Amino acid sequence: MEDDIKTIEDLSLNAWPSHQMEVYDGWILRFSYFYTHRTNCVEQIGVSCLPLDEKIEYCERMYRRWQTPCIFKISPIGNPLLDSALEERGYEIQHRTTVMTKNLREAPLLQVPPTDLPIHIENQASYAWIEGLFTLKHTTNIIHRRIVPSMYAAIPKDEIAVSIQSGERIVATGLGICDRDYVGVYAIHVAEEYRRRGYATAIVTTILKEARRMGASHAYLQVVTDNAPAKTVYRGLGFREQYRYFFRVGGMCL
Repeated sequence: MEDDIKTIEDLSLNAWPSHQMEVYDGWILRFSYFYTHRTNCVEQIGVSCLPLDEKIEYCERMYRRWQTPCIFKISPIGNPLLDSALEERGYEIQHRTTVMTKNLREAPLLQVPPTDLPIHIENQASYAWIEGLFTLKHTTNIIHRRIVPSMYAAIPKDEIAVSIQSGERIVATGLGICDRDYVGVYAIHVAEEYRRRGYATAIVTTILKEARRMGASHAYLQVVTDNAPAKTVYRGLGFREQYRYFFRVGGMCL
């Protein structure tokens, strides 16, 4: 179980690079101008030697320098003392996340359900796909719109970029990242007025089918724990909960 979690944690780091990263005594400090919690947090990736309080204070100084909140990702495989130490310092819990997995070997051959609009597949996240994602996420921050394309370009693995379009407009997206014998499912977004048409199911199924063709035997995804509609879709596709993680968030001026 712990080995499986460590594998998925490693794969997710490969799948979603940050704008800037620093390795520090078994931790990695990720910085992306606070685009997302995952790309702007401290993650535990190895054995630590330095005292815990010293390390926390160093991270606080770095994120204060970067002028973003100091955030720590708390997962089942990290130092169990970190969470309580951060709680004592006033860090709040945000973004509880559920990681779900699916064994593609045990699954029957996937059939993509029909949709009333065409599904497009690309071998990387193109400029048009990223612009469509920005629109779906209402991303207007100028810095984010500048750095995020370079973050997608830095993904070192094979990609499966899927979209559904209405005319020239992208109304739904999904991204598969293939690494070893896994595929990670990311960026599932559907425009509000196009929901409940089965687009998310069709996109995820398309990613899994393409990934299986490319040799993947396992799939994983991450979903906000209280996002019941999304979890219902994923369960319907055969995904089951593997573990959970959350973030401890401090201020910018600790």
